[in-house]
Amino acid sequence: MRQLVAAIALLPLLVLTGRTVAAEPDTRLYEIRTYTAAPGKFEAMENRFKNHTMKLFEKHGMTNVAYFTPLDNKENKLIYVLSYPSKEARDKSWKAFVADADWKKAFTESEKDGKLVDKVEQRFVVATDYSPMLKVAKSDDDRVFELRTYTATPSNLGHLNDRFKNHTVKLFEKYGMTNVVYWNLLKGEKDDDKMLIYLLAHKSPEAARKSFMAFGADPAWAAARKASEVKGGGSLTEPKGGVQSVFLKPTDYSPIK
Repeated sequence: MRQLVAAIALLPLLVLTGRTVAAEPDTRLYEIRTYTAAPGKFEAMENRFKNHTMKLFEKHGMTNVAYFTPLDNKENKLIYVLSYPSKEARDKSWKAFVADADWKKAFTESEKDGKLVDKVEQRFVVATDYSPMLKVAKSDDDRVFELRTYTATPSNLGHLNDRFKNHTVKLFEKYGMTNVVYWNLLKGEKDDDKMLIYLLAHKSPEAARKSFMAFGADPAWAAARKASEVKGGGSLTEPKGGVQSVFLKPTDYSPIK
């Protein structure tokens, strides 16, 4: 009986703006890493991940979450996501990984004809309190992903998160978009008071465009946007480059598809 009462008491925590959320918060640290391959080396870079790097990541306690390439991959980029229990665990895992004899061998052999990676970018992020629990799983349907990065105007990241939490996420679902995960930067990272990064899934880029057109025309969205901008004293995102989007396709070795 006590267990039943406790379960009932938790129900309000499981429902937020009409959608189901995780009973427990996602406390994991995520790392978004973007690699730009050296000219002519993209395939070799991917092969190193498939044949060596991913297994070694797992060996040292890292979780392979997702591996993507942009649909229009003119810059030969690979965008991937790892997760860890904490920043301390992350640092310990990477230290062990780079010291691993198998990694050193794979690295040396793969770069005997030149380096494979020209540039590495990274961001440490944590799930927002309204994010769905990110599931490392494959979908039965082919789908594309959209990585969206918002830069808030000064002091407005809180208002931006509130708008997503109370309105936007629910409206995205209404128009057929799948909310995958919502992140803010880890405290202490550059621009941690400005950035919202999130991942959506769509049936196709064309479906995404139709969904966003319908979303933008919804009176509920117009009202939510107006009210939030009154609170924030204007636009909640920077006028230039404040909203960026890139469509991604999962690689054949990505845990999430």
